[in-house]
Amino acid sequence: MAKIFDFHVHAFPDVIADKATENLGNFYNFVVECGGKIEDLKSSARAADIDYVLLHATATTEKQVQSVNNFVAANINSNIFGFGTLHPDFKNPAEEVDRIMSLGLIGLKLHPDFQQFNADDDIMEDIYNAIEGKLPLLIHAGDERYDYSSPLRISRLLDKHPRLTVIAAHLGGYSRWDEVKKYLMGKNVYFDTSSALWRLSQKEAVEIIRGHGTDKILFGSDYPVTSHKDELARFYNLGLLDSENKAILFDNANRLLNLGL
Repeated sequence: MAKIFDFHVHAFPDVIADKATENLGNFYNFVVECGGKIEDLKSSARAADIDYVLLHATATTEKQVQSVNNFVAANINSNIFGFGTLHPDFKNPAEEVDRIMSLGLIGLKLHPDFQQFNADDDIMEDIYNAIEGKLPLLIHAGDERYDYSSPLRISRLLDKHPRLTVIAAHLGGYSRWDEVKKYLMGKNVYFDTSSALWRLSQKEAVEIIRGHGTDKILFGSDYPVTSHKDELARFYNLGLLDSENKAILFDNANRLLNLGL
């Protein structure tokens, strides 16, 4: 059976997991279907024969940065990889980037909407400069209610940092896919499929995936928003070619992260 790499999952410390998933659902006004604990994540992945997952967490204040990075690092193993995080108010991000790498984390996750910064703002330059050439960046992209992470702002970020490896989550712009087609499709950026397939028609999802290039698309479940089984079913229902499925479900992630799996 072909390997599967889920590029976008979340879990939280046990003591706050229930509250964190509740807050997540309240923020987006949808039902978070699954539990937010690490063991819940592992169980969901096993049930769907997911081989590898990439764990992300977001620091909503600068004081949380190191503890969030420590939590993610404490949960990586041969099947769970992790990205660290930073916050725009964090002092000396270059030093924390070095620590992130020393912890075994292999990228950086930022969430402009949660962290309340514009993706293309000059205040982020120290962070972008600190990771350029060192770590890929997965950035939350899009929300019809906010402009922090709009596809246009992501496009400007790419223009300012052409050597930065960027993954724009949610097929480049959650709930703003017309703007994705206008500003991001075909550019030097990866998209993941997380929290997009249940919002899009099969036709429009395939249009974006193939229009952008299946070599730049990564499967992501956005667990615990949905279970791995359900999200894989949505992905397979797109009706892509076997070669396209193989690239999106595993090969692209393996190559991008240089994992040698």
